[in-house]
Amino acid sequence: MAGQAARPLQGRFNAVPVLHSNQPEEVFGPGILVNTAPGSAVARETGQRLSNTNFTFNGEFGLHMHHKYYPEDATRLGYGLVRGQLTLATIVMNPGSRPVTLHFDRGAVRNSFEAPYLANHLMGVKPLGPRPWNTGPGDATAVIMLRNQLDPKLPQRFTIPANSRAVLFHTRLPARGIANGLLSGRSDGPFQMAVVAAEDPRTDSDLLAVLDQGVLAPGRIYLSMLPKIQNRQVFSRVGGVALGDAFQASINHDLNQAPLHVPFTSTNRHHFGTGEIQVNALASRMVDSSLDNVGTYGVRFDVEMNLKGSGPHDLVFSHPTANGRQFTAFRGSIGIETDEGYREVHVGMRSGESLSLSSLNLRPGVNNRVKVSMVYPADATPGHLLSVVPAYQLAQLRERERQVEIARAAAAASAAAAKRKTTPAAAPPAVAGGQRPAAPTAAARPAQTITPAQAAPVRRPAKPASARPTPPPPLLRPAIVPAWLPPLPPLRLLNQTPAGSPTVAEVPMGTSTPASPQETQTLRDRYDEAAEAQQRFLRQLMGR
Repeated sequence: MAGQAARPLQGRFNAVPVLHSNQPEEVFGPGILVNTAPGSAVARETGQRLSNTNFTFNGEFGLHMHHKYYPEDATRLGYGLVRGQLTLATIVMNPGSRPVTLHFDRGAVRNSFEAPYLANHLMGVKPLGPRPWNTGPGDATAVIMLRNQLDPKLPQRFTIPANSRAVLFHTRLPARGIANGLLSGRSDGPFQMAVVAAEDPRTDSDLLAVLDQGVLAPGRIYLSMLPKIQNRQVFSRVGGVALGDAFQASINHDLNQAPLHVPFTSTNRHHFGTGEIQVNALASRMVDSSLDNVGTYGVRFDVEMNLKGSGPHDLVFSHPTANGRQFTAFRGSIGIETDEGYREVHVGMRSGESLSLSSLNLRPGVNNRVKVSMVYPADATPGHLLSVVPAYQLAQLRERERQVEIARAAAAASAAAAKRKTTPAAAPPAVAGGQRPAAPTAAARPAQTITPAQAAPVRRPAKPASARPTPPPPLLRPAIVPAWLPPLPPLRLLNQTPAGSPTVAEVPMGTSTPASPQETQTLRDRYDEAAEAQQRFLRQLMGR
């Protein structure tokens, strides 16, 4: 974007109320997660009574639920044979004197064992096809919402009797797993919702009993950060009712004048100089919730671009980062509609990347319509940029990226070479009191192959005839020696050095002054004993 600017979309959220149950994200045990009925519940962390997210739905509504289960009881973690399970349930309540019927048109519920996240296989841009990729439960439910489908496991119609409550649906979440639910529908009367967590419930009555106990589920780590949440130093997660389940925008742009860049899920911190913040407000919230729907999880984004231009261009999706942090910024599905038809792609994107979603061959003199749609998936990080640029501009970016990688590799190689030069060579083992270090067991000895020259016997300095061993050491063939042994001392090191050169025995390590006769003899003996120990070990190996 050097020398280029982003344009605001000036889009709008609708006013459909959506219950978001994402705070706490990580749940440690049973209790209430969020409740829109009047009243309050006790926080286990502080013992304080916290007000509910008081809200009554009537007409169009939505639900987003996203939680992880990490039980306080270590025996339920599943490091043995069986994992404990947490049941997440949505309860609907009818405070009125006549029945209320709910109609559902799209939605799904998945956990991370039904839809595992396979990051290494799904990075980059890939055609989505009729069956969604398993990229985690957040994307699995978002794809179904993007396609305006309803999971067969969810009801199309549900009636709440007058002055009563009922379990709408529930899902079991194994320990160390994630569950995500997205649901959209409408009601013919007022009602309220709650999401609860229960360990090993047997009936719906056990789930309703959690609501009656009036205790919040443990895991509300943001209760200690309330001032920082109010000051927007910390975003927290969303526990409350957001106004808006869809964002729509339309823009006209002449690509003959400049490439197009628009924010796509912009935030307070990342709006690319446009001042546009695509985050919807909360109508009610728990005290430890974020102040607005900062993650926009489950919100459908539809951006229509009417383009003038000609020739090859690219539709590019980016996640710019200023601090260089590396993380998976997006794993989700995007729909692209042009005059040539509609197609969907799966995108796995790391922070700092720019990926081409589609090639566009623009026709001159006409309006080239491009519509981009997505339901923003949980576990993604908002603050994306959507661009339409000439194909050559993307090619220039790729070439710069290639040059950066080459420079990084060269710098790493240079640093490694410098480190090798400054690292001292391994010294021979010191043997004190005639004791050799104990050899490791066979299971702990990595093998190393040596050459015949390396396996040749080490020559020792001349000694009196009475001190020489009678049988000369045999010539050893190639052998396998353990890697824990230091390298054999170089041949001719002790008795074939060039004239006038000091030997190891004559110059002690770490000094430039000649050694005393006593030091010289001590070094000789220790070195001789170490070399002899190596030779004995090699001969033992050859004899096996």
